[in-house]
Amino acid sequence: MAPTQTTEATAAASGLAAPGDSERSGQPPVPRRTARLAIFALAIGAFGIGTAEFATMGLLPYIAEGFDATITEASHAVSLYAIGVVIGAPLIAALTARMERRRLLLGLAALFVIGSIGSTLAPSLPWMLVSRFITGLPHGAFLGIGAVVASTLVSPHRRATAMARVMLGLTVANIVGVPAAAALGAQFGWRTAYGLVALIGLLTLLAVFALVPRSAPGLAPSIRGELRTLKRPQVILTLVAGSIGFGGMFAVYTFISPTMTDLTGLSESTVPWVLVCFGIGMTLGSLIAGPLVDRSIEKSAVGGVISLGLVLLVFATLAHVPAVAIACVLLLGVAGSLFTTALQVRLLRESGDAPSVSAAMNHAAFNFANALGAFLGAVVVDAGLGYRSPALLGTGLTVVGLAVMIVAVVTHRRSRTGAAPSSGQ
Repeated sequence: MAPTQTTEATAAASGLAAPGDSERSGQPPVPRRTARLAIFALAIGAFGIGTAEFATMGLLPYIAEGFDATITEASHAVSLYAIGVVIGAPLIAALTARMERRRLLLGLAALFVIGSIGSTLAPSLPWMLVSRFITGLPHGAFLGIGAVVASTLVSPHRRATAMARVMLGLTVANIVGVPAAAALGAQFGWRTAYGLVALIGLLTLLAVFALVPRSAPGLAPSIRGELRTLKRPQVILTLVAGSIGFGGMFAVYTFISPTMTDLTGLSESTVPWVLVCFGIGMTLGSLIAGPLVDRSIEKSAVGGVISLGLVLLVFATLAHVPAVAIACVLLLGVAGSLFTTALQVRLLRESGDAPSVSAAMNHAAFNFANALGAFLGAVVVDAGLGYRSPALLGTGLTVVGLAVMIVAVVTHRRSRTGAAPSSGQ
């Protein structure tokens, strides 16, 4: 699918009309200053979501200590957030397809604030887990709808740039927000870190209210039509490959803080800088992924999951060597960005004219992997196998993800070969 076709289909599915006359004239549908401010507001939301999603990994020892729990028990805060995303992303995307976008974004930001405040004030671990689940519910819908809203505020040739600038908030979160939250947690307690996330959510709510223009509800596909997309074999295979393949990365990253201190031998004050390395890796991966995925979606997807597996294998073997461990964390970010970009573009290609739920399901698959990796990682650590075991487990998960990805690529090529004679190509 050509980029312009993808953007138009996504815009229609999101409930925002295509630019129409502005597209034909090449002029933006709103003043440039309005678009910039709105995109900035949405990027703040992405920054808050990215910080909320990954900050817990660096805070696990402090959360466990605060609730007098084990680290594996505290790690359920990672899993419950991810489960919230898995449930919320497709459900909200399907049920709110015809809702006015600005109003929906405000509601999603408010829900994010409520969940973050609940995490900050949680009197017990069960309350903390429920609050994390609530915080995860708006994650996928806000990112998906926010990116599409941004694309409708600019002229056609700047749509991809507008969407990328919203998602830049996630990248900045991994470089700045997550390490800052870890540092705050170490210095002032983990509740301070979640309080910061709640403040970012409140700022997002105010910024969206003040800066994002209203939009008319679009003629979105029916819920049944959107969900029908999920029956397509290539969509299913892509989602399964991501759900399992990414589990390996999250099995390691969930326990990155105790691994760096207990196995690698780094001080607690060094952990935030290790998290910065992961964020830098994600940034580098995003820069590398664009040209590679443009050249070949299939090779990038297969190459991405193979790279993940190799990095995890090296980490499992040499995590006791500080330089190697830190390098592996950076490379996990690079490989993860390549794999997720390839899967996202593949889903858009295979979802046809109903990409809304498929796009949301990409976030759901990513966070299912988050929940799966965190849960299985907790199992092997609880079994007394040490902090190398999540990386070994993760290597196995990437092998399964690779197998599914290869099946997807082979069946896709066969279907294209079979269709060529009938289409006259």
